[in-house]
Amino acid sequence: MRRLLPPVLLSLVTFAVNAAESGIELAVTIKAPVAKVWQAWTTSEGISSFFAPEAHVEAKPDGPFEVYMDPYGEPGLKGADTMKVLAVEPEKLLSFTWNAPPHLPAARAQRTVVILRFAPEGQDTRLSLSHVGWGSDGEWPKARAYFEKAWPNVLKNLQTRFETGKPQDWTQWREQLKQWHASEAAKKS
Repeated sequence: MRRLLPPVLLSLVTFAVNAAESGIELAVTIKAPVAKVWQAWTTSEGISSFFAPEAHVEAKPDGPFEVYMDPYGEPGLKGADTMKVLAVEPEKLLSFTWNAPPHLPAARAQRTVVILRFAPEGQDTRLSLSHVGWGSDGEWPKARAYFEKAWPNVLKNLQTRFETGKPQDWTQWREQLKQWHASEAAKKS
């Protein structure tokens, strides 16, 4: 006699399969030990060494995971404003909420989840990134397409940061942002 899964369990299995199918999955090797790669992702200074010019990160559940691609933007439009750490397993796992860029306001009002897994690979670190929780309608496809391009760049910047031994220099980026903000202010006046 065949046994059927109870409806609740069947729903959970279906959700897990669909979530796995819709995630962005990336993995890279970083030429640095896990402890250093962990520090790059779990401190404000570390984030600004490869990801964005400013950040506010506290690696604890419900701690901030705010990454400011545009530190001169208005509150709520700086980047990953008001994102939170969900789970921490030191030097093994970090997960946090994430939002869409400001030019996609409907998707930005929602939250997705990023899960990072850190594993030693000899003297190096194998870093796996999973970005899950995508919707399918409205701005969701545009948001997903944005991050399918953005996350490989972020991970490449992280690799470069450790290959060169130098943090990202945000001077030119900051100047471009200042000029853009001045231009936008002039248009409004």
